[in-house]
Amino acid sequence: MERLNLNLLRALTVLLEERNVTRASIRLSLTQSAMSRQLSQLRDYFVDPLLIRDDNDYLLSAKAIKLLPRIQAILSDVDSLRGEDRFDPALCNRRFSFACTDYVAQFIFPDILQRLQKEAPGIDIIYEMWKPEWLSGLGQLPLDFVSTTTSTMPENLSSVHLGFDSPVCLMAHNHPLADSDSMTLDEMLNYSFVHLNSGGDKDSFFDRALEARGVRRRILFEVPFFSAAFQVLAGNQSLMVLPAHIARNAANHFPLTYRPLPVQVPQNHYHLCWHAMHNLDQAHAWVRNCIADQLITSMYSSQKHDLIS
Repeated sequence: MERLNLNLLRALTVLLEERNVTRASIRLSLTQSAMSRQLSQLRDYFVDPLLIRDDNDYLLSAKAIKLLPRIQAILSDVDSLRGEDRFDPALCNRRFSFACTDYVAQFIFPDILQRLQKEAPGIDIIYEMWKPEWLSGLGQLPLDFVSTTTSTMPENLSSVHLGFDSPVCLMAHNHPLADSDSMTLDEMLNYSFVHLNSGGDKDSFFDRALEARGVRRRILFEVPFFSAAFQVLAGNQSLMVLPAHIARNAANHFPLTYRPLPVQVPQNHYHLCWHAMHNLDQAHAWVRNCIADQLITSMYSSQKHDLIS
């Protein structure tokens, strides 16, 4: 094959974005066999596998990773030349993947899905449990958007700042320290702690502060989900260090309360991130704007944080 037509370029873009022949065929309204034939033609043209099978999915080859943003830019230029119709979410049929913590999944994600179902019923969303180590390699993962806290943004990522807050200490509403206006570190260390072992770093700063003083805390329980941690705290006298907006929400749903920490605390900044390769994708832009809007305006968001009196 000596020439590469525009339809094959579009097919290549969708294949590389979806990383799955079946999903690409659905998005382009083609049969799976037709999609496979186009992939075979593209492999012949570029003399490269492009998509490399990995169990039930595919990984992008090194050449494919370099090709994708270039082809997206070419197609964007072509579309602008022909005056492509304005994106209509109601007519979009596409699948996106979103990674976040179980807190966002439980309290905010349902509102995101409800809005998408109403305004763009043909859009499907896959939820993934967020792993912080994914951030630096986001362009090589089948993830469209991630919600996370980070102080530094990798060069090839774009983001929307969602809000900020600082950590506090969460405990049962009848805990001996619940009425303390200025609890001390020594008082805190009389009790064990609950630690969250998934979704990102929430309390390592506290361990560093303890280490500087030559002391350590006892971790009684390590759990992967916020909801499990809240139930543990409500039933014993353990403590938990976590962001203020999550503590505030927990206190609204469980017999819990929260107090300021007796150490210097960092400021957590929350972002919705995506790889820069998606910047010119109209559908991607519409969905990420919807997600960002829900994350910012939700009653459970970091924008709704309040001061502890």
